[in-house]
Amino acid sequence: MHNEGRVNQADVSLTVQNAQSGRVPSCAEGGKMISLKEKVYDWKDRLKDRHMLTLVVTLIAIIVALGLYTYKKQRDYRQASENAYNMAFFELVDYVDSVEVYLAKALVSNTPEHGAETLTYVWREANLAQSYLARLPINSSELENTAKFLNQVSDYSYALSRKNIDNQPLTQQELDNLKELHQYSVDLKNTLNQLSEDLNSGRISWGELTKKAAPVFAQEVSNVSKESFSNLEENFHEYAGLIYDGAFSEHMTNPERKGLTGEEIDEETAKQRAIEFIGSDNIKEINSNGLNQNANIQSYDFSVTRNDGDNAWISISQKGGHVVLYNSNKDVKAEVLTQEQANEVGQKFLESRKIYNMKPTYYLKQNGIVTINYAYTQDNVTVYPDLIKLKVALDDGEIMGMETSGYLNSHTPRAFVTPKISQDEARSKINKNLEITSEGLAMIPTEYQTEILCWEFKGNVEDRQFLVYINVETGKEEDVLVILDTPNGTMTM
Repeated sequence: MHNEGRVNQADVSLTVQNAQSGRVPSCAEGGKMISLKEKVYDWKDRLKDRHMLTLVVTLIAIIVALGLYTYKKQRDYRQASENAYNMAFFELVDYVDSVEVYLAKALVSNTPEHGAETLTYVWREANLAQSYLARLPINSSELENTAKFLNQVSDYSYALSRKNIDNQPLTQQELDNLKELHQYSVDLKNTLNQLSEDLNSGRISWGELTKKAAPVFAQEVSNVSKESFSNLEENFHEYAGLIYDGAFSEHMTNPERKGLTGEEIDEETAKQRAIEFIGSDNIKEINSNGLNQNANIQSYDFSVTRNDGDNAWISISQKGGHVVLYNSNKDVKAEVLTQEQANEVGQKFLESRKIYNMKPTYYLKQNGIVTINYAYTQDNVTVYPDLIKLKVALDDGEIMGMETSGYLNSHTPRAFVTPKISQDEARSKINKNLEITSEGLAMIPTEYQTEILCWEFKGNVEDRQFLVYINVETGKEEDVLVILDTPNGTMTM
């Protein structure tokens, strides 16, 4: 009985200890086996005692932060790669477009001098297209035919330019080869433009193009088969290379500023000229941005808040107080005026500003507003350096913009030379494939800040329109321009 009492007392003591510690008694005899739940409680107690919980939480936070940082860096890298690929691709598209335009010009050019210049542009643009093609994330083997096409266009035009420099006209076979290359360039341009639309719309990504290059990019772009060039390659070995450069400037900056007449004015006078031009009833607020001395024509610049809530900007020349630039925009909901009516609105506006004898030439229409180029005319000669651009709203004919720098730089009465080359003689120098639709005299600017009087011939070759300029004194073909008729307007290149 005495022993039983001691055992019971020990059991009670163990139970009390377990209760005090929070531990659950084991099912095993003697308490030698510890349950999983006891281990968890024990580990938790030790975490509290040794501050390990804070350490674990800190480690988890560091791991998460490192993961987020790595993800962001990878995302930034992918974005940078996407941007680089996009830049390379759209540069490629631009240069292939230029190759197509210059090849078209080469087919129309009828003099060795201008032919050499045009073919050199083809050589340069094709070379640049190749360099951007090489930056795309596509294996070179998959773009072999495209690269070969650009390389052969470059080499062939490079070679023919030397022949032109030596004053040798191109043979019919060489012209046929250029025509074939031009057709291939049209196909390549169309394919690249379609791919451009797909990339912009998100239908294709660079990730897809990299993974599926053969079925997506290479098959689309490499439309020119290797056999297509076999008739050209035999001609390449006959020519050595030549670097030739030249340029024609559409716009001319004349240091004399011949059209910039009048005395210098101060800022307040310039502000009043701006208000008169826009109309005080249309202005809610006008603020001065000071004198812009770094501009081609020094001018006082003003920002304007119109009564309709739209913003506008206007620059008034310091010398003479002429409007150099005016620009504003509005939401045009309906196009009421035709192009002919817009041309007439612009002419009447210019005459109301005492600017006479301006002829509409080319235009571009966007979002219900048409930008029209007006060139000065004198004695039935179109004087292209004296250019003014007007923006006309097609809903109510409001003048939304005006740019006069060409006119202010160049405008002055001309004393034209008497042509030594007759109109008939000039016509005989035009490429026989050009179907002439109009002709007349025109003054064109040069890159050397001079002007040349030319016979201007407008005509068609197949489905393309061209302008050809023949010097009235020498009979030299000074320039060939491609007329681009688009749904939004007419431009030249």
